[in-house]
Amino acid sequence: MTQVDFYILPDTTLGARLDFACRLAETIHRKGYRLHIHTEDEAMARDLDDRLWTFKPESYLPHAVLVDEVEPLPPVTLGWETPPAPGVEAMLNLHPEIPEWFSRFERVAEIINQHQDVLTAKRACWQTYKKRGYPVKANDLTGTSRNAAG
Repeated sequence: MTQVDFYILPDTTLGARLDFACRLAETIHRKGYRLHIHTEDEAMARDLDDRLWTFKPESYLPHAVLVDEVEPLPPVTLGWETPPAPGVEAMLNLHPEIPEWFSRFERVAEIINQHQDVLTAKRACWQTYKKRGYPVKANDLTGTSRNAAG
């Protein structure tokens, strides 16, 4: 069954959320998972693509935007419409909704920051995962111990 982890940030900006997504993507990759980052739209995917090139000058995270049709596919892909090819074990969901195909992954990560739109959307995601019986864990990085569904 898919394990779902929510990461709760103290920040309010989209930039902070995407910067954390870069660090989390690097951690997931370092643990040996193939990762798909599901974005809200092409603009977010392109922004994240740029950030992945520059977020840590001393390292390189092999990645590609799926519509760019890079062969062979690197271990980290970004997309907003269609699911990645089979064999990808983890998904970082930056879209406000849960994609229908989320259960094909061993792990799903969701990032919540303190922006009202994100809070509202991700609370709904939390409740959907829980209602469907998926194991959900909150990783509170705000320095307080709040419940993500709160």
